[in-house]
Amino acid sequence: MSEQKFIRTCSIWRALEVVGDTSILLILEASWIGARRFDEFRTRTGLLQALLSDRLKRLIAAGILEKRLYSTAPPRFEYHRTAKGQDLYWTALMMRRWDRRWGASEGKLDIILRHRTCGHEFEPVPTCLACGEEIVAPDVNWAEGPGVGWMVARYSRRRQQRAAAADRPAETALMDEVAQITGDRWASLVLRSIFTGLHKFDEIRRDTAMATNILSERLSWLAGKGVIRAHEYSTSPRRHEYRLTKKGVDYYPILLMLLQWGDKYYVAPEGPPLILRHRDGHDLEPAVTCSCCNAPVQPQDVIFEVVEASAPVLSQAS
Repeated sequence: MSEQKFIRTCSIWRALEVVGDTSILLILEASWIGARRFDEFRTRTGLLQALLSDRLKRLIAAGILEKRLYSTAPPRFEYHRTAKGQDLYWTALMMRRWDRRWGASEGKLDIILRHRTCGHEFEPVPTCLACGEEIVAPDVNWAEGPGVGWMVARYSRRRQQRAAAADRPAETALMDEVAQITGDRWASLVLRSIFTGLHKFDEIRRDTAMATNILSERLSWLAGKGVIRAHEYSTSPRRHEYRLTKKGVDYYPILLMLLQWGDKYYVAPEGPPLILRHRDGHDLEPAVTCSCCNAPVQPQDVIFEVVEASAPVLSQAS
């Protein structure tokens, strides 16, 4: 019998067990820009029929999507986000923000956001509502919360799906590179560890309970993406620490919004595992706000324009 491995309790880990899959993120991306029916999801995501069907079932089982009958002869369904699915909106906005800043943009479709509240085009900003300041990773500290502890690392088995985003045609790609990272829960857990001050290989391995070969591959892959860099701190024996680049530091708001979503839907009865403090020590109150009026943005308050790579602008409500 293999020895049980333990992982630090974390709402990010719990969230990634649900949405840490590239195919699922591509489906959610398609949903945010208007896909409702099976064929629309196939066109937007490029996923094979069997894979798409499986992931839609998973999203329904997780309470993120629901089926609604729109035709009785024959029975046909649309897939709509539930309230739980809507609460992933801030995570989606932070993924779009990161990919717009750091991903390839040439030949891809784009999204233009307009805030109904102020009437302006805007960019989403990760903001602390307690002080009104933009959230950047170096300004955030953490302390143990009431739900801190260790739990058995029960990782559901799934194939690596990074190619699902990497191989899409440019004209259907929106968030491709960020979907590869967030959709690879191992890579996201590596980044979580580094953000919490763990930089050495053995520290990250103990924190995530990863097999050494998986951890080595993810560290090399993240370095190849320019998200982390290896810093040699010992020559005999040769050892490295892993530090975030600017591109990596800017990934923080995605993990923060995933943490908030995980705290809402998957937190332990005792409470959140982590308490986040901002700058002078006040409790961090994360939100995504409008760059024009500074108000928190919600899906129903946003009109978006899908700018196709080779088609006219199509206006829709979120």
